[in-house]
Amino acid sequence: MISETGTTRHAVQLNPMQVPKASDVLANELRERILHGDFPEGTALPPERELVTQTRMSRTTVREALRILEVQGLVRIKTGRAGGAFVQSPGEESIASSVNLLIRGKQIRLAALLETREAIEPACAQLAAQYRTDADLTRLEEANEAISSETGSLADFLQANVDWHIAVAIASHNELLTGFMLALSRSIYASTDNKGFVDAEVRRTTVLAHRNITKAIRAQDAGAAVRRMKRHVHAYAEAVMEVEDRTSIEVPRS
Repeated sequence: MISETGTTRHAVQLNPMQVPKASDVLANELRERILHGDFPEGTALPPERELVTQTRMSRTTVREALRILEVQGLVRIKTGRAGGAFVQSPGEESIASSVNLLIRGKQIRLAALLETREAIEPACAQLAAQYRTDADLTRLEEANEAISSETGSLADFLQANVDWHIAVAIASHNELLTGFMLALSRSIYASTDNKGFVDAEVRRTTVLAHRNITKAIRAQDAGAAVRRMKRHVHAYAEAVMEVEDRTSIEVPRS
C-alpha cells in the first residue's frame, strides 16, 4: 500500500489477545501470597468489603476469586457472623481431587490405573516399613479386622480394602504418594466389576496378603514389604483384567 507521501505501508495483522479474567488475576495474587506465607494457615483473609476497596474490583469478582481458591483447597468459606474465607494448607485430598479430575476427564483406562498402582504401591509399602508409627499400625490392623469379617457385605469388604491400601500410603508419610493412592484406590474401586470379580476365594487371598504385608511393615522389613506388595497388586491386576476382558466380549445371539 502506498501512502499519500509516497512511502510504502506494510499491512500488519495482530493475533487475538487472551486477556485474563479479573477474578483469575485476583485469585492468582491471593494464591501466591498464601503459598508464600503472608497469610498463615487458619487466619482469615480480609473481608469481602475490604477486598473490594483494596483491589477496586467488583464484589462479584472478589467472590469468584474466593470460590476459585476454595476449589483449589487453599481456603474454606464459613458463613454467618463469624464467617469469612480462612486459609488452609492443601493436603492429600487436594492432590487426590486433582488426580481424580484427570482420570475422569481423560477417561483413563482401567489397565492404566492398575499399571500405575503396580508402579507406586510397592514404594508406599517400602516407606511404610521404614517410617510407620504405632498409630499407622493401629490403622492397618483396624482395616485388617474389617476386611476379615465374615458377616460383612460386599460393600463393607470393598471399603475395608480401600481403607487398608490408603492406610499403607499414609504410613509412608509421603503426602504425594498418599494423594495419588487416594485417587487410584477410589477410581479402581469405581471402575471394577466387583460383583463379577470378588468371590470367597478373592476375599481369602486378599485377607492373607494384607496380613503378610502388614507383618513386614510392623517388623520394619522393607524388602519383604516391597516383595509381598508387588505380588499382591500384580495378582490383583491380572485377575481384574481377566474378568474385564471376559465380560467385555459380546456374546453372539443364538
